[in-house]
Amino acid sequence: MESVQELLAEAGDIPFENCTLAKALADRMRSNREELTHRWLGRISARVTLDPNRIFPTDALLDHVPLLIMGIADYIENPGRIILSEVPVVAKAMELGELRFSQGFDEYEVLKEYEIFGGILFSFLSRVVDDIEEPCSRGELLACAHRLFLAVALIQQATLTHYLSLVKERLNEREQRLRGFNRALSHEMGNLIGTIAGAAEILELGAVSPEQHRIMTSMIVRNSANMKMTLTNLVELSRVDENARQSRHIALPNAAAEVARQLRESARAHGVEIRLADDLPAIDVSAAAFELCLSNLLANAIKYSDPSKDKRWVEVRAHVSAPDDAARAETVVEVHDNGIGVPEAKRANLFDRFFRAHEESNGAIAGTGLGLSIVRETITSLGGTAWADFREDGTSFFFTMPNRRAEDTAEFATATG
Repeated sequence: MESVQELLAEAGDIPFENCTLAKALADRMRSNREELTHRWLGRISARVTLDPNRIFPTDALLDHVPLLIMGIADYIENPGRIILSEVPVVAKAMELGELRFSQGFDEYEVLKEYEIFGGILFSFLSRVVDDIEEPCSRGELLACAHRLFLAVALIQQATLTHYLSLVKERLNEREQRLRGFNRALSHEMGNLIGTIAGAAEILELGAVSPEQHRIMTSMIVRNSANMKMTLTNLVELSRVDENARQSRHIALPNAAAEVARQLRESARAHGVEIRLADDLPAIDVSAAAFELCLSNLLANAIKYSDPSKDKRWVEVRAHVSAPDDAARAETVVEVHDNGIGVPEAKRANLFDRFFRAHEESNGAIAGTGLGLSIVRETITSLGGTAWADFREDGTSFFFTMPNRRAEDTAEFATATG
């Protein structure tokens, strides 16, 4: 793509003085700006399969398209008014770039959007030019077309430049987070391997008491399980983006009991009691998704238990929500603990990938910052939600799983009859 300076230099080579056709074309464009806006909106909507209300989700954003058209018309009429010096026009073009970035458009789609925009404007001018009774040379007609092309290109460049700056910021942020994650993962896996190796070497010496033998064996089993969970999280994280959640179903109480069994040794080592509510609903849930989410939440509660408290616990509760306005019922799962909590300043980023709320204050706690992001992304892929609630008596993490099966809904109706 040519630079702004190159485009403006080329424009300066084209003679353009006192052209009445340019003013007439600009006036036609101004008076038809609403029609041209809706034509652009329709073309984009059809191309990206996006609801028109999402293409320009606010009136302010929709209103800026006529402003862009007015800026182009002004430039056709008076090339001395350089578009990039018109602050409102540039600001709206940059705002469009930020919107498309937030909507996940790629660079090609942004460029294609302006290709469509330019095509609509060229088509409009070619359609109306024959009805304009103004004397004009062929050179002046081509100059009008060139200025239209240049105006669209300059606005496109303002949009794309801002869009790419946001992309660069995101890539830099992800790179920093990935480096932090690699350090955390290397540190955690190194600690686990070191503990297992140390315990194994002691056992190999043979001169240990039965109690020491039991302790060393427990350390090997527990740290091996932690390594397995870390690797499982990495595998599951790669699958979340593929939105693949095909798995067998299992009764929720059974799935919760299985997760509690898997984490029993870790909980015992931290002095944490895992409590399963007696009234867990007897409905089927996706085994893979439910166990993955619950194991991450329970593991976090165990890991961040409060050593200053004599009684440390984490409780699993669940209930089925009542359908509202014909909406499907959903299962709400809560994991409540009396651990060290989450600093208020860190709560907004709690579910981000690689984010660790206590990394600065308690670096001794092993972790990669993946657990909560896996919970949210897994649940989102199923059509549910995940969030946290912070109370005086501890922290609660929630996730919901839609009840898609007919027998689940029927069971809920019978239970609440």
